[in-house]
Amino acid sequence: MADIVISEHMELSAVESLARDFDVLFDPDLVNQPEALRAALKDARALLVRNITQVRGDLLQAAVNLRVVGRLGVGLDNIDLEACAARNIQVFPATGANTDSVAELVIGALFVLFRRAYHASDKVLSGAWPRLTLGGREIQGHHLGLVGFGAIARAVALRAKPLGMTLSAYDPLVPADDPAWKELSVTPSSFEDLLTDSDAISLHVPLIDETRHMIDAAAIAKMKPDAILINAARGGVVVEQALADALRDERLGGAFLDVFEQEPVKAGSVLEGVPNLILAPHIGAMTDESNVRVSFLTADNVRKALAGSVKKV
Repeated sequence: MADIVISEHMELSAVESLARDFDVLFDPDLVNQPEALRAALKDARALLVRNITQVRGDLLQAAVNLRVVGRLGVGLDNIDLEACAARNIQVFPATGANTDSVAELVIGALFVLFRRAYHASDKVLSGAWPRLTLGGREIQGHHLGLVGFGAIARAVALRAKPLGMTLSAYDPLVPADDPAWKELSVTPSSFEDLLTDSDAISLHVPLIDETRHMIDAAAIAKMKPDAILINAARGGVVVEQALADALRDERLGGAFLDVFEQEPVKAGSVLEGVPNLILAPHIGAMTDESNVRVSFLTADNVRKALAGSVKKV
């Protein structure tokens, strides 16, 4: 049986690097075969996952020899951290390896949403010429609010400032004397002020009890009617029905979602047919370059942990 099981996509060269030292089972479709995955984990000491494999409950019970979980990304809401800690299972996120790719996605979404012409192809090809309604706005001079001020939010700020945007952030865990505020020209803000003052809001928080559904109908009602919302963090942070209602009623200017309450999104979602909404299948960290960085960092963490030279992150 395999010493290391990889149940989701990983850069093949990184898989091969692990296979030189360990018996590796690499099957990206295992995430869709729960019984086969549990069976594969019977003797495994390490499990490498992205964000779909649920490392909890029956899966953890089946993995009786598990010592390490390598997360090919940074969010840990698909991993039962308390259960892992109780069993002394080390968990390693790929911290920092996908920061640039997510930040670039956010900036790209800002450009597209501000210009408003993102759904114009069919109209143009049909002979319509909606120049007066789809000109949109410039990014410069507008206010970007960041919910969360961690590494990815800071990478967004680094890119948004030269574009002429005014920046603020809400993060009660970052002290007011943190040098990053001044270095990145970001103003600390309360959550309420950020909602009311921002022309665009980008979410950069983990999914925990304090952040689940923090962007609900009440929060959206406080935003400017032409504001845009970007979520490349975690789907459960936004109440999707509230967002859909606001966009349909033209109480928001637009939104971009890369993450969802349930992934993959099922047919008939409340988001289906919603205007001024762009959806992506959780691709923020999936650039070619990021995948290589994430895969090799995770492989290195797991290799060292199995050799006993790494402490829990």
